[in-house]
Amino acid sequence: MSVPRFEPFAGVLYADTVDLADVIAPPYDVIDAEARAALVARSPYNAVRLELPEGDADRYDRAAALRDEWLRDQVLVADPEPAFYVYRMGYKDAAGRARQTAGVIGALSLSRPGEGEILPHERTMPKPKSDRLDLLRATRMNLSPVWGLSLADGLSGLCELPGPPDARATDDDGVHHRLWRIEQPGVVDAIAAAVSSAPVVIADGHHRYETALAYRDERNGAPGSDRLMMYVVELADEQLDVRPIHRIVTSVPDGVDVVDALSDRFEVFETAPAIDTLPARMVDAGALALLTDAGAFLLRPTGGAADATDSELLGDALPDGVELDYDHDPARIAALVAKGDAAAGILLRAPTVAQISAAAHAGRRLPEKTSFFSPKPRTGLVFRSV
Repeated sequence: MSVPRFEPFAGVLYADTVDLADVIAPPYDVIDAEARAALVARSPYNAVRLELPEGDADRYDRAAALRDEWLRDQVLVADPEPAFYVYRMGYKDAAGRARQTAGVIGALSLSRPGEGEILPHERTMPKPKSDRLDLLRATRMNLSPVWGLSLADGLSGLCELPGPPDARATDDDGVHHRLWRIEQPGVVDAIAAAVSSAPVVIADGHHRYETALAYRDERNGAPGSDRLMMYVVELADEQLDVRPIHRIVTSVPDGVDVVDALSDRFEVFETAPAIDTLPARMVDAGALALLTDAGAFLLRPTGGAADATDSELLGDALPDGVELDYDHDPARIAALVAKGDAAAGILLRAPTVAQISAAAHAGRRLPEKTSFFSPKPRTGLVFRSV
């Protein structure tokens, strides 16, 4: 099996005079209009102005012009030499336990997903890819890292670094983001060898990865376009906090009863509607949960492969014509159902690291919006010119 090439690159970073906490932003796909407005108000240099530019057809050119302006005014500064960037996120998980995710940002060689070295784990949708491609064409910059999971052992140990970070910030969720620039030849070689020794699973950023492939093909593999900025973390339970993305049933075909439809693939039984304890009851029962105007139900699977995720089980069970939306907040979904703004809500259990790994190894793409990796790496810690 072929393996990826992982190399240092000369990053573009905010100048030391810029308060990093004011300019970093979440990934584009978790930013709504209200959140974008708040980020823009925080600083004239917030990364969201590049990642989600305003305007109509000219918005991508406006992002490129803004990048040029920030470079000219030395708001952004390019490192003189290639480096790896160790990136650590300190946070508390859903149970309140202190956790850390540690990995390395570098330039990963591009190959078609499933060809051996890059293993996807979710399907993608076309619209986000076209948007990201237009932005990449205009800015010629990787603005946020794709999140990859390395199947190689030992990468986490290489991220245990002494001394203070080169950059740090704490976001609104209390997550501590720290970045170390790694230029020492021995450490650089060890990181490159570790990541390049085994395939990488795409955890988060499938659309951006496929966008980078399209851009590489447009540029006929020109230098710089044949790699992508990626945050690579060892595929290990202690490094990852994987959460579910739930389903909102926005409409059902006439004559379809959701409870009856799901009873073909699930054992359905009523449960208490209390949303604060429902996720724990789901885990105890080995079940999904269904919220309707008639009450709450647990859905215990009656079939499916042993390593199937809840998203796969549900996808096989839903009848044609059911329309879905997505959200990771059970309370928000319950409120939509209670107000009649949703036909139903379906809560899923989080996929496990083992399930994600098994699907990737088998070349099986999970349904879109299967996993929500938390916390999200921030845009703005480092950029990569292509």
